[in-house]
Amino acid sequence: MIAHVRGRVSAKGADRVVIETAGGVGYEIVVPLSVMERLPAPGAEVTLATELVVREDGWALYGFLDDAERRFFQRITSVSGVGPKLGVAVMSALGVERGARAVRDKNIALLSSVSGIGKKTAERLALELGDKMEEFTDAATLPSAPLGAGSGAALKALERLGYGAAEAERALRQVLAAKTNGDAPAPSETEVLVRYALQVLTNR
Repeated sequence: MIAHVRGRVSAKGADRVVIETAGGVGYEIVVPLSVMERLPAPGAEVTLATELVVREDGWALYGFLDDAERRFFQRITSVSGVGPKLGVAVMSALGVERGARAVRDKNIALLSSVSGIGKKTAERLALELGDKMEEFTDAATLPSAPLGAGSGAALKALERLGYGAAEAERALRQVLAAKTNGDAPAPSETEVLVRYALQVLTNR
């Protein structure tokens, strides 16, 4: 098994990236959109956790920015009828936390909104994995530094919109960091915070 690949980003495509190692070997790696959007520009160094999928019609290497993302991919593709293509689709459309939350909460409508996943497949995901998603949704993994009162209200509002607590908090912290650096209008009201956070979440 190829557990990880470390090297320079040589090329980026719609759904895959080429990583050139120090030895001069270039690995073509399929990545979800949620990973692609966070990869550095060509020429930069990166390490991807990888999953090698071997089939009769060929081998494919799938890449993720951390082990949690890889475990989520492995968990999703362990369900009968859900191959790596659908695993990538779930991660591209929903991300790890929101996808795990949808499976845990049996949100069939949200799961069915993913391209390639029909109602029956969504129901199978929820049935087989509903109680196996806690490691991806556990609020204990959030940063320990608390958000302010207004930010806390914004966090709850984002959760009600279906976003995972961790991804929502990261978006809010990004908005607050932009405010500190003078790159965004000062968001003081909950409604304003939510609006800017949604821009961050939808542009990922």
